[in-house]
Amino acid sequence: MATRTVVPQQAVRGEAVVGGVKQQKKNGAAEGRNRRALGDIGNQGPPRNIEVVKPNRPVTRSFRAQLLANAQAAAENNKKQACANVGGPPVLDVIANKAAPKPAQKIVSVKPRNENMAEARSEEEIRKEKAANKKKEGVEKSKKKPHTLTSVLTARSKAACGVTNKPKEQIVDIDAVDTGNELAAVEYIDDIYKFYKLVENENRPRDYIGSQPEINEKMRAILIDWLIDVHSKFDLSPEALYLTINIIDRFLSTKVATRGELQLVGISAMLLASKYEEIWPPQVNDFVFLSDRAYTHEQILAMEKTILGKLEWTLTVPTHYVFLVRFIKASLPDEELENTVHFLAELGLMNYETMIRHSPSKVAASAVYAARCTLNKSPSWNETLSLHTGYSEEQLMECARELVRCHSMAGSGKLQAVHRKYSDAKRRTVALLSPAKNLLHS
Repeated sequence: MATRTVVPQQAVRGEAVVGGVKQQKKNGAAEGRNRRALGDIGNQGPPRNIEVVKPNRPVTRSFRAQLLANAQAAAENNKKQACANVGGPPVLDVIANKAAPKPAQKIVSVKPRNENMAEARSEEEIRKEKAANKKKEGVEKSKKKPHTLTSVLTARSKAACGVTNKPKEQIVDIDAVDTGNELAAVEYIDDIYKFYKLVENENRPRDYIGSQPEINEKMRAILIDWLIDVHSKFDLSPEALYLTINIIDRFLSTKVATRGELQLVGISAMLLASKYEEIWPPQVNDFVFLSDRAYTHEQILAMEKTILGKLEWTLTVPTHYVFLVRFIKASLPDEELENTVHFLAELGLMNYETMIRHSPSKVAASAVYAARCTLNKSPSWNETLSLHTGYSEEQLMECARELVRCHSMAGSGKLQAVHRKYSDAKRRTVALLSPAKNLLHS
């Protein structure tokens, strides 16, 4: 009797066949979800999420063994992919019949970039860019702007009006070096000189030669020349010399003096100035001796008293020397320039017209200007001097010409006291310098 072969029931989707027995998945809710990496992989049945294709033929033992082998191979392949993707996204579902072993991914080690080479290249590129930019700027600067008719006419108009586009000269702070010197009174020095300029005309002598019947300009020049020699003999301060001349001119502006009294007025004026300016002034007997006993001790003291009465005891006045000190400092001088200024200023003391017509500050500023022209200093006048003197170059031109004319005649005249004094090597022999030709012939 023929026997009928029992064919086991085919496995359906979601079931696994183990030993001919059909088993259903216990966890139906997990069906359709992706398996997490490194999940539990069993070898007793097909892995989860693996679709088992229904065979179109009866399941024999050999076919069943083939299905199990395919399922195990797919599980091992999934395990390898999970190990390679640690920390990455979940492993996707793999279809069992299409699962095939994939080659392992190569781990490529990326070498760190050489930072030094990168920096070197970047610095080199920056240098090249800077060089290119400089070259470009140089080319742009070298390009001349086109001269239009408007620009030409504007330039000519400015030139005709004296307007220039030159930058203003910087003013030098001449008191910066004396900031820590309390005796310099830097905080008040500008106000002090403003006051000096305000009151300098209050004690100026007036034109008195016309009211003096026995005295003329030449006699006055002889007296001043002799007093400069006396001043040098006693080695008195410059302040004493300038105050002496101021006292003489102011006194003769108020009182008529005879020819015989003129030298007595000069001696008494120097005695007063020495007492006012010097620590150890000369004695009265010294002046008696210098005058070859032409005047007695009592006569000198009596004239001293008369002068003080006429001047109302006013001896604190801004003389030429007060302004010379400030203006010389503003010119930032060397020793030669300083001696030249004093040389020209003392020549001005002997010139009656210069002393009467011009204020002390103007004579002092003109001496500085004439000295700079004599020594060919460039520029002859600048913004710093204009600020501190209060005079422009044009305002000083007339007085400066008078001083230069005195300089040109100093070596050839009979009155040689000033020329002799500044021909000494101690004063840089500035008297031997040639006078400023640009002022003589202008």
